[in-house]
Amino acid sequence: MNGLQLEGIIAYPVTPFTPGEGGGVDVDALTALVDRLIDTGCHAIAPLGSTGESAYLDDQEWYTAAEASLGAVAGRVPAVVGVADLTTRGAVRRARFAEQAGADAVMVLPQAYWKLDEREVAGHFTAVADAVGVPVMLYNNPATSGVDLSPELMVSLVERVENITMVKESSGDVRRMHRLAQLTDGALPFYNGSNPLALAAFSAGAAGWCTAAPCLIPGPVLELHRAVRAGEWDLALEVFQRQLPVLEFILGGGLPTTVKAGLALLGLDVGEPRRPLLPLDPTGTARLAELLAAAG
Repeated sequence: MNGLQLEGIIAYPVTPFTPGEGGGVDVDALTALVDRLIDTGCHAIAPLGSTGESAYLDDQEWYTAAEASLGAVAGRVPAVVGVADLTTRGAVRRARFAEQAGADAVMVLPQAYWKLDEREVAGHFTAVADAVGVPVMLYNNPATSGVDLSPELMVSLVERVENITMVKESSGDVRRMHRLAQLTDGALPFYNGSNPLALAAFSAGAAGWCTAAPCLIPGPVLELHRAVRAGEWDLALEVFQRQLPVLEFILGGGLPTTVKAGLALLGLDVGEPRRPLLPLDPTGTARLAELLAAAG
């Protein structure tokens, strides 16, 4: 296992689609977006998370998006590929593909139709971790996965499974982050996945912020991280408050829908979200344009 140390702004690209109802992954647009995120200074790239519409891709599309994203990153920054599937077998298959394609780590989100107990969740994560040699980031996002991982469960998995080394907390409850720090005396790297909590998460000791916001407002996002790193908390608060309306809007309107609309406003056509998701309506698009201008 490599000694990967993730820190800073970990950017989520959307997955662009070619036009039409049956449109597939637009590799050229995905490459352009990854290039743009790296060129603006993001510290890592995390394709195929919730923002990347991973749940709406068939296996071949997922493989295409993973391979294209990793090819575009080309080792310039760390790449963390999101892995989620209803079955453990499917998650293992995707994690192995990501590793073979060059991922530096995998971010594993459990998904459930039937409610999973802790024994089943632990077995799922352990099977995926045992199948790969790269570090595994546990991803807690109960709103999209239907599975809520307690800080205690995540810490126990980190302690028991060698290459489970990181946690991404997206429940929207900053108290969970404080609990992760408390349980591990600050030794466990954890990452914020809830945009409106970015400043509070850094204050709680988050090692980084996993976010799609750099697709639209990379300057303010990176400026916030720089201010936090420098201990300039007054500046950090000012920068955060300036971008908060954008963060709240894109989260409230659904990240694939709003980020794709924002990218179109900024001149990068990444297609529409995949149905049942629909494009942002004209009123929402106009409001997003106003918010992007105000955020700088």
